[in-house]
Amino acid sequence: MGENHGRQVSGRARTGRMSEDAVGARRRIRDDDPVDSFFEVPAAVLCATCGHADCPGCTAATDTASGVVAIVPWERSGAVWRRLWSTAEASTLGAEAFFAVLPDGEIPPAMRFAVLAELLAVLSIAMVLVPLTALVLPNVALEVLQSPALRVSAMRWLGLGIPGLALWMVFAHVTHGAALDAGARRQGARPARRRAVRFGLYACGWDLMSGPLGALVVLVTRGARDAASLVELAVRVPGRASTALLSGVYQLTPDRATRARRAGTVTGWALALASGALVAVAVAASIIL
Repeated sequence: MGENHGRQVSGRARTGRMSEDAVGARRRIRDDDPVDSFFEVPAAVLCATCGHADCPGCTAATDTASGVVAIVPWERSGAVWRRLWSTAEASTLGAEAFFAVLPDGEIPPAMRFAVLAELLAVLSIAMVLVPLTALVLPNVALEVLQSPALRVSAMRWLGLGIPGLALWMVFAHVTHGAALDAGARRQGARPARRRAVRFGLYACGWDLMSGPLGALVVLVTRGARDAASLVELAVRVPGRASTALLSGVYQLTPDRATRARRAGTVTGWALALASGALVAVAVAASIIL
């Protein structure tokens, strides 16, 4: 009896020490990272087979499932804006937790999310830049308003430029994901091309969150302090998300994940910039002709 009581006391003591360690770890993370202390997006994970969070691992998982997957709000039912914004928040504010367990799945839903997110991001930028340009260059704006030819040309620029830039941003993110997959394979990881593509598509949520529309929504819902922190967060989130993908999905060690991320980032952005130049030339040629 006394021995059992001693075991229970010892177990409670160990649990108390573990709880104190966990609280201390959370405090250290918040103290070291002022940006993440503003945003707390818990990682929601469920078993892909049974749907329980405490599943030890089902044996019935398919080849296209990881056993435990993140809940991607966009791929669930509900209002479009709510699913869109929730996914953008998860991919940006909770990037490490989201991309570390990014599930395998279909490309079309992720593609729809990416296109819609980029269209809204680019459109919100245009809605800010156009009035600012008119204020800075009032004579040019007045000339455009008075000239039918210039009005048509301006509308053509907007009509082609906004979707063109949005699609280019989608391509740039997908190229980045594919380059990360190539870098991971060079470091000895198994290929996960479809997840890499889905990484790039859901990474488009970064642009929505860091754009004028995202800043406005965060300002209204969370306050000026969180909205101002989006700028710093937008700079840091690509590296964090890439490391999370390489460590969680590809199971690379920290050193190999760093090398894969460096090679993937350089390759991805080089291809994206080259394609962006081609898109710009094509849009300009279509407007001139």
